[in-house]
Amino acid sequence: MDNRAIVVLGSQWGDEGKGKLVDLLAQDVDLCCRCQGGNNAGHTISVNGKKFDFHILPSGLVNPVCENVIGNGVVIHLPGFFDEIEKTLAKGLDPTKRTFVSDRAHLVFDFHQTSDALRESELAVKDFKLALGTTRKGIGPTYSSKAARSGIRVHHLMNDDDTTFANRVRDCLEGEKKRYGGFDYDLDKELERYKEFRERLRPYVVDSVLYVNRALAEGKKVLVEGANAIMLDLDFGTYPYVTSSNTGIGGVCTGLGLPPNKVGKTYGVVKAYTTRVGAGPFPTEQLNEIGTHLQEVGFEWGVTTGRRRRCGWFDAVVLQYSQMINGYDSLNITKLDVLDQLEEIKIGVEYLIDGKKIDSFPSDLTVLSKVEVRYESFPGWKTDISKCREYSELPENARKYVERIEELVGAPVEWIGVGPDRDAMIRKSK
Repeated sequence: MDNRAIVVLGSQWGDEGKGKLVDLLAQDVDLCCRCQGGNNAGHTISVNGKKFDFHILPSGLVNPVCENVIGNGVVIHLPGFFDEIEKTLAKGLDPTKRTFVSDRAHLVFDFHQTSDALRESELAVKDFKLALGTTRKGIGPTYSSKAARSGIRVHHLMNDDDTTFANRVRDCLEGEKKRYGGFDYDLDKELERYKEFRERLRPYVVDSVLYVNRALAEGKKVLVEGANAIMLDLDFGTYPYVTSSNTGIGGVCTGLGLPPNKVGKTYGVVKAYTTRVGAGPFPTEQLNEIGTHLQEVGFEWGVTTGRRRRCGWFDAVVLQYSQMINGYDSLNITKLDVLDQLEEIKIGVEYLIDGKKIDSFPSDLTVLSKVEVRYESFPGWKTDISKCREYSELPENARKYVERIEELVGAPVEWIGVGPDRDAMIRKSK
């Protein structure tokens, strides 16, 4: 049986609205998986006027029969995990019997979060522009521990005796203290807390590699939910202003233990304009009334941090680069309705340096800071499209905008979001 996983990935700098497409697709799948990142991600789903904010839990939970897996490539902060479980229960949704955690996932400790904050402060003291703008959730330091082979995985918590586990945590903590100085940290209190977490976590723990691959072998429908986005990828993003994991198609394979031939249809989720949170270059950013309009009409505040997002025009150079790496089979354009009241809408179509077009998105941020963006302009549609449910119902100018994005990116648009609710979605093609 040639059964393959469906994949949803962010195609810009994150916050594209991936959770909504995952929620829609998850209504017809058996298993929804997170493959990388941690609780630095934030996916908001609005169902019947009720909002669910997921940070570490997969968005497939909104489907009451969908099982959900947090894969080996994810780093997990157990206090945050259990807090999110409780908040989800309080909203009438029970994730406890349908959520599973990989025994190979690495643990984020509070001292990783302390290190994260100290690192940001250290950079900011040198030069405010050097601060990366992380969420300070300890994600980067945990992946650093993992790469240094001093990290602590879920199976260590489950299987080690108390002394062995304590020594692992102590060694990891000492490494952080050597780097950032002797910050205060009550290790004994932390170890006691993790003894309690061990038993609370036990029912959730599985061998996720076997679990996911067996599901595919049994013909079950599997959906993979990417976190963050390709322009924050550790290798392909605007380094060093990136996250600490591989956020593209490669992270799906390494973060779940899936072979490439088990990766099927891949959706790229793309906002109808561009946003990013935190520091780093942003060629089409609009530090003017357009940027303010997009922020306010689009409610552009981060789900995880509450920070105001930077906003700008759609950047086709970014999307062409994103498409080249991830190979989207189709696109989901989100928040098209945010553009409803604009007289003129622009798409950045080329980067120029000294008047000459450059071939692709540059790796060097010094080069990127010098680019001039060439734009194409489109007349706005000045019409409320939030009630449209068929592609033909969209104004002609809106359709022209969508079709130009298809041409520039080289991938068909399948879904178009025209509002926050689950049903505010148009299916253009299959």
